[in-house]
Amino acid sequence: MHKAQTGFTLIELVVVIVILGILAATALPKFVDFSGEAEQAAVKGVAGAISSAGAINYGKVKAGGTGVNITDGTDACAGTANSVLAGQGTLLSGSVTLVTASPTTTDQYKIAAGTDAVCAAGKTIDCQITSKGGKTATAYVPCTN
Repeated sequence: MHKAQTGFTLIELVVVIVILGILAATALPKFVDFSGEAEQAAVKGVAGAISSAGAINYGKVKAGGTGVNITDGTDACAGTANSVLAGQGTLLSGSVTLVTASPTTTDQYKIAAGTDAVCAAGKTIDCQITSKGGKTATAYVPCTN
């Protein structure tokens, strides 16, 4: 008596390999380069830290505490960032540096005034944060005057 052999034929194996190759070729580009998304997330993190610091500072000033008065109308964003960040080394952890010129390294972020950077009572100014790679986010800082 002759036993029937079981298993896959060569053609079936080749078809499966081709299908897996096609799936890999279409899915791989979606997972290869996350650096742009990581840079965008980092910029949003810096903007969030500045916005949070501005809100905390606003609360301190309005409660009569030792906050920084933010009334800078000429360069409100850089002035705000310098004022709020002064003496608060733990606000932006790591080696993050805010600059007013174009960033030259990946740990530098440019801070510039948004569309309307004149401080007035009860107003919130918007500050544009830009990474070396050109990714941007907006920080919102309330004026204290």
